[in-house]
Amino acid sequence: MKLEGQIALVTGSSSGIGAGVAIGFAREGASVVVNYPGDAEAASAADVCAQIRDLGGRAIAVAADVSREADAGRLCASALEAFGRIDILVNNAGIATAAPVESLPVEQWDRVLGVHLRGTFLMTRTVISAMYARGHGRIINTASQLAYKGAPGFSHYTAAKGAIIAFTRSVALEAGARGVTINCVAPGATRTRMLADVPPSLLEQIRQAIPVGRLAEVSDIVPSYVFLASEDGRHYQGQCLSPNGGDVFL
Repeated sequence: MKLEGQIALVTGSSSGIGAGVAIGFAREGASVVVNYPGDAEAASAADVCAQIRDLGGRAIAVAADVSREADAGRLCASALEAFGRIDILVNNAGIATAAPVESLPVEQWDRVLGVHLRGTFLMTRTVISAMYARGHGRIINTASQLAYKGAPGFSHYTAAKGAIIAFTRSVALEAGARGVTINCVAPGATRTRMLADVPPSLLEQIRQAIPVGRLAEVSDIVPSYVFLASEDGRHYQGQCLSPNGGDVFL
């Protein structure tokens, strides 16, 4: 029970890696705020909460678009109303589209960077002062191994993920002496709904390029978040852990 008694807020946790992290935290004793973007994900968020309660844990689901300042504030306020504080923040909310840069619509660029990068900034800014006041907190941002290697058609996505890593390092320098750690997890290709529209032939190319010979399951990714959120990760600051099967060597 590495997170017993802790309160965690996980953005974008109605499915995929975020859902896995929320449930993984609950297995370790944390109470969890499950965030989802809107009505289309409400049932999935409710299911994640039900799984947490089946484990004997506590959970609430809160709809919020983290790229909007008012929504970010309301999400944190809901967490505080339910549980009194936020010990762990996981900035995981993300979306993905694909287009070569010459035909990438400006609104797609803005939307992808808004959810990933602006959302990470807004949520971090909203919770970190209270963490400073308590002298303790854990912030974990979700990057991607593609921030290091790039990917054709994903210039907006990789730009956002690279910026999240740089943002994390800068905030780590601000937070280091104040009891708050901030780090990244950069997952490799993982079997989630985000890969649902990727052609099987391309998935096979991706698999063949990974030294361990397979795409990650969500269960391969979650332990990195648990580690960084726990006391075991107390001496990690401004770091990026990348469970990617050897796709990229950091």
